Amino acid sequence: MNTSTAFRTDRYELTMLEAAIAHGTADTPCMFEAFGRRLPGARRFGVVAGIGRLLERIRDFRFADAELTWLADNDVVSARAIDWLADYRFSGDIWGYVDGEAYFPESPILIVESSFGEGVLLETLILSILNYDSAVATAATRMVTAAAGRPLAEMGSRRANEDAAIAASRAAYIAGFSATSNLEAGRTWGIPTMGTAAHSFTLLHENEEEAFRAQVAAAGPGTTLLVDTYDVAAGVETAIRVAGTELGAIRLDSGDLPTLVVDVRRQLDMLGAHNTKITVTSDLNEYAIATLRTAPVDSYGVGTSLVTGSGSPAAGLVYKLVARQVADGDWVSVAKASAGKRSVGGRKYATRLRDENGVARQEKVYIGLGPEEAKSIPASERPLLAPLITAGEISDRYLGASGTSIAREHHAMVRAELPADAYRLGRGDPALSTTFS
Repeated sequence: MNTSTAFRTDRYELTMLEAAIAHGTADTPCMFEAFGRRLPGARRFGVVAGIGRLLERIRDFRFADAELTWLADNDVVSARAIDWLADYRFSGDIWGYVDGEAYFPESPILIVESSFGEGVLLETLILSILNYDSAVATAATRMVTAAAGRPLAEMGSRRANEDAAIAASRAAYIAGFSATSNLEAGRTWGIPTMGTAAHSFTLLHENEEEAFRAQVAAAGPGTTLLVDTYDVAAGVETAIRVAGTELGAIRLDSGDLPTLVVDVRRQLDMLGAHNTKITVTSDLNEYAIATLRTAPVDSYGVGTSLVTGSGSPAAGLVYKLVARQVADGDWVSVAKASAGKRSVGGRKYATRLRDENGVARQEKVYIGLGPEEAKSIPASERPLLAPLITAGEISDRYLGASGTSIAREHHAMVRAELPADAYRLGRGDPALSTTFS
C-alpha cells in the first residue's frame, strides 16, 4: 500500500516549484508562516490541533515511482522538476505552537524555515490539516466550557468523511472531550471508546422490554439504555424493571431536553434508581449544552456540530512567505499588502505575557528574533514556539497516542491561564490582543 502523502496537495504548488527551478530560485532560503488574520465565528480564542498528524504526514511526503510516473504521464511538470521531486525530503526546520495551545489573530502558529522549493510544497498539506483540526478543537473547547465539568463524548463519525472523523476525534479529545465512538480513533490515538445501542437495536425486537433484556444480558446492568424509541416515560419504567435500580444510565436522543431530563430524573428517583445517570445526545452544540447547565444531565454526546466546527468548519489559517535570504546572507522581510489580506513580514518569535497571578494578558510577537535568540525573554512571558522538526528530523514527542495525551494535558494548562472572559460563548473580540515588537 502506497502511504505517500505527496499528492495531498494542489497543483499550483508544483507549478511554482517548476518556475522556481527554471529561474534558479528553488533553493533560496525562505521562511513561511501559518497564521490566521481573525478568529472564526468572532470567537475569543482558537485552539491549535493537528500538529501531531501534520508531522506524520510530512514524514511521508515522498514522491515515489507511482507519483512520479503519474506526473510525467499527465504532463504536470517537466522532467527536470520530476528529477528534483524524486529526491524530495524535507530537510529544514519547523517551529510551531503545539497541539492544545491557544492562538489569536496574527499568532505565528507554524514557522517553516527551508528552501523555497521544500517549503512551498507543504502549503496545502499544512493548511488542510491545521484548518480542519483547529476548527474542531476550537468548537470542542467551547462545548467543554458549556458542559461545566460534565463529560462529553465525540459521536460525529457519521457526519464526516472517514478520515476526517478520526481527526475530529483526536482534536476533540485534546480539547477536553472524554471519549469517542470511533474505534480507529481509539486505536490510533489512545482515546477511550464508548457506545451501546441505537434505535435499530430496539426496533429489531418485538418490544422494548425484549430489546433491553437482550442488551443487559450481553453488557450487564451497568450499560446505558436508549429509552426514547417509543414513549420515554414507559421506556424509563421498563429499563429499571429490566435492569434494576443499579442501571448505569439512560440515554435521551430527542424531545424538549430541558423539560424532559427534569421529568426523567424525577421518575428515576421515584423508582429508586438514584444512581442511574442521564446522558443526552440529540444534535447538541455549545449553546444547547449551555441551556442544560442547570438541568440534571450527567453527560453529553455530540456529533454533527462538533465535526463541522459548530458553524466554522475551517479555522481560516493561511500560509505566507514572510522572509527570504539574499545573496549576502541577510534576511529580507516580505509581506502581502492586499486590502483585507495583509501579512506581517519577518522572522518571528511568540510569547504569552502573564500577570502576577499567572493569568494571560497579551500575545507578544517579536519580529526579527528567532527561537535560538530568545534567551532574554522575561520570565513573565511564556514561550509559545516549540521545535517540531530540526534539520529534517521530526520530534517524536508530538506523535501518536502519547503525543495526543501530552496535548490534552497542555490544553488543560492553557485553559487555566486564560482570562475568564475568554470563555463567554457570545460573539466578541479576541480575549488577548496581539502586539508586535
